[in-house]
Amino acid sequence: MDNEIQDYESIPLRNYTERAYLDYSMYVINDRALPHVADGLKPVQRRIIFAMGELGLNNNAKYMKSTRTVGDVLGKFHPHGDSACYEAMVLMAQSFSFRYPLVDGQGNWGSPDDPKSFAAMRYTEARLSKYAELLLGEARQGTVDEVPNFDASLNEPKLLPAQVPFVLLNGSSGIAVGMATDIPPHNINEVISACVHLLDRPKADVADLMTHIKGPDFPSEATIITPSSEIREIYESGRGSIKTRARYEKENGEIVITALPYQSSPAKVLEQIAQQMQQKKLPMLSDLRDESDHENPTRLVLVPRSNRVDIDRLMSHLFATTDLERNHRVNLNIIGLDQRPRTMSLTGILTEWLRYRQDVVTRRLQFRLDKINDRLHVLEGLLIAYLNLDEVIRIIREEDKPREALMAAFNLTERQANAILDLRLRQLAKLEEMKLRGERDELSAEKADIEKILNSKARLKTLIKKELLAIADEYGDERRAPMNEKLDEAKGFSEEDLLTNDPITVVLSEKGWVRAAKGHEMKPEDLNYRSGDGFAFASRGRTSDVLVFLDSTGRAYNLPAHSLPSARGQGEPLTGRLKPPEGARFVGVSLGERAQRVLVASNAGYGFVGKLEDMVTKNRSGKAFLSVPKGGVALPLVTLPESEEDVLVCAVTTQGRLLAFALGELPELSRGKGNKLINVPAAAFKSGEETVLGVQVVGSGHDLLVYAGQRHLRMKRKDLESYVGERARRGRKLPRGFQRVDALGVE
Repeated sequence: MDNEIQDYESIPLRNYTERAYLDYSMYVINDRALPHVADGLKPVQRRIIFAMGELGLNNNAKYMKSTRTVGDVLGKFHPHGDSACYEAMVLMAQSFSFRYPLVDGQGNWGSPDDPKSFAAMRYTEARLSKYAELLLGEARQGTVDEVPNFDASLNEPKLLPAQVPFVLLNGSSGIAVGMATDIPPHNINEVISACVHLLDRPKADVADLMTHIKGPDFPSEATIITPSSEIREIYESGRGSIKTRARYEKENGEIVITALPYQSSPAKVLEQIAQQMQQKKLPMLSDLRDESDHENPTRLVLVPRSNRVDIDRLMSHLFATTDLERNHRVNLNIIGLDQRPRTMSLTGILTEWLRYRQDVVTRRLQFRLDKINDRLHVLEGLLIAYLNLDEVIRIIREEDKPREALMAAFNLTERQANAILDLRLRQLAKLEEMKLRGERDELSAEKADIEKILNSKARLKTLIKKELLAIADEYGDERRAPMNEKLDEAKGFSEEDLLTNDPITVVLSEKGWVRAAKGHEMKPEDLNYRSGDGFAFASRGRTSDVLVFLDSTGRAYNLPAHSLPSARGQGEPLTGRLKPPEGARFVGVSLGERAQRVLVASNAGYGFVGKLEDMVTKNRSGKAFLSVPKGGVALPLVTLPESEEDVLVCAVTTQGRLLAFALGELPELSRGKGNKLINVPAAAFKSGEETVLGVQVVGSGHDLLVYAGQRHLRMKRKDLESYVGERARRGRKLPRGFQRVDALGVE
């Protein structure tokens, strides 16, 4: 029992959990989530490629069921879930996910609409693509280290001898413990050109390399709109984001989207646009449809309502509000040659990969040189045999141990003696001897060339450059994602942009209920009002105009005109949307453009000219606009005519005094008390004996209407001349019978 106890180690739980978590973290980082700078692959991807190579599934082979490949990967190299392994295999086969797919699939391997809509592995078939040859072509030439698999029954390569930097070509994304990676794909021609430049100029910086690598090259043909200065910062720091935008054309008055950003789903884009149409946020669109097919993988058609729609402005809104424009996060976090993850710059990635490539090529050349030396050694023994053919034949016929005899007679090694004994009779012909001499000469020349390369760093770099340029000639293609940093920034429609410009009449009742009627023809007085309520004010304008209310305390409020209830009902109380002070009532409404001028005044006889834009506020409690003295109230808003020439301001008091003066005598203010319009004695105002009843503006061709009980007085412009005086005067008495005025009007 004591011996059994001694077999256990006792450590604090804190130490155990810390060590276990760190072990797990390093496993996830190195063996699952992050790619390696050498071949740009994660372990599961590397094992899938290697297993398919072992099965002979090269680009010219017959397709094989995916279940066979996944089974081999799981059984021999990667003992994890089959679905995760198959998904990794599918990703490498999707041309819309990988810039240079490593797997050539047959069957349903998903679509841009839903990348995970691929068929089950029992239905699909696969083989390696032509690009996989750049990973496996040198795998059996002693170029990489091999390590035992999970049960030590087989060996697998620690890394694959990539002939190009796949870490940049296909990019990668993954989430580890405490870190993540997002590497965008790039164009093979540009990357190889940058590698050649770096071989010639090892001290080149990111700016130099960007003369070759313009930026990422996504599988999609969407336009990259990130400025080159920002891309340079990303390549220098290893972090940032790249913005791509869909491409569209104008075709017979319709908008045809021909390319979507990388990893954008056409179905989702259409759903986003349709949702905005349902919410009436895109009144300028009448229809949309998906016409994508095999010839046109991406063809989304948007139909504007009319040819007057600004298509570029519409697309700018869609770029800002849908996946037609996307940001792609960049985080160049890669496992380096020292097996440590770190964020690298573009120069760091290519420099480290070139160091790996030099090591691979050196090992490949050394492997070939060893093979040549071994063969030359054998050929030397064979040629000795041909020079002493009769003696060799005698020894073989007569000696009991011919191998030892040959080794002793001609000073041969065991390897050479075995090669002589393995000769067939027909190989003893003179012609065969000549072939051996020719082979020796060729191998000797090749040996000399290899030794020159191995002994010269310059020759080694030249060889690597030639091989890279040859790969570019065979596998290179044109850039897919164009770059245009001069495009304007996407801007969504504001609420005002989406409004229709229809004529409406806003009606405010005595109790503060508001509604809007279409058009300007209706008479507000004829509308149906709630019991005890009646018509108070109305203002005509358009749905896109600014709508302003004024309360008795002089506070201004703002509401969108298009949001008012229809005049078919009785409207809704303004207090439901606004919060006026307790006891205040609404005394005016005005609907017009932001620059529309209005006259505001208090019953104390003060007022000024202001603009509607100065009365706009988002505060439900309004904003102080007109300063009203204690005991006073604001008078109804008076909208000024477009032409303010020869316009008179008419102010009438409750004692029947009228004063008319030129509008130009009033100041224009953004807020305040204003100037005196008509002289009302302070004592009379405080006692309530006399206040200003109303203010109106009368232009040429208009009449002033004065109401007193059942009677009214129409005063033409010439009748007002006798009441014209300087602003702030006492004014003159109205005719007899109008000493107690009830209201003013203009016609």
